[in-house]
Parts: sequence; structure tokens; C-alpha cells
Amino acid sequence: MNFDEMTMATIWNEIDRKLNGEPGPIEGMNTSYSFDLSGEDGGMYGLKLLDSKAEIVTGDPGEVDCALKMGVKDFKKLLAGNLNSTAAFMMGKLKVKGNIGLALKLESLLKQYTF
Repeated sequence: MNFDEMTMATIWNEIDRKLNGEPGPIEGMNTSYSFDLSGEDGGMYGLKLLDSKAEIVTGDPGEVDCALKMGVKDFKKLLAGNLNSTAAFMMGKLKVKGNIGLALKLESLLKQYTF
């Protein structure tokens, strides 16, 4: 999938479809993320994983377990499996507040899906 051609709204719809269509990898997870994405078509988004269901929140999701801040281009690379979250964090391309282990878990979770 070519994320460069997709709007963030389309990408989040695809994330929702994939995670809820194949709930195996998110089974047993009870966590929430916020994404503060900067750049063209950026904005605030939330991802809540509970009882094998994913809920996408457009706008500020409020209190979350792990807050991620990155550019839209880096977020698209992360989804495509072309961004190592540890390296991005070390280079300052990814900022994390809250549970950093959940940020690392997100990368391995996304790799279980084909976007």
C-alpha cells in the first residue's frame, strides 16, 4: 500500500478495518495511544485497544497510556515497516510520553498486519 498517496483519514480508516478485521494480534490488550502528527495533513489521533477491539479517535483522545509525537511522513514509514521506532526515538524523530514499552510493542504489533 502506498501511504504517500493517502490522506490521514483514509489511513486511519484502514487501520480500523485491519485491526478489527483481524483482532488476533490485539487480543488481550488493554491500552491506549495518542498520536500527535505534525506536517501536512497532521493532527491528533487516538487508538484504544480493549477486549480485542480497536477504536480510532479523531482529535485529542484525552488520557492515554502512551503518547507518541512524530511527523506524518515518519508515521507513514512506521506503518509501512520502514521506520525503526528505537532509532527514530534516538534521533529525535519520535517523542514518547508515558510507557515507552508500549511504543515498542506498537511497532511489533503493526508488523503483524499488512498495510
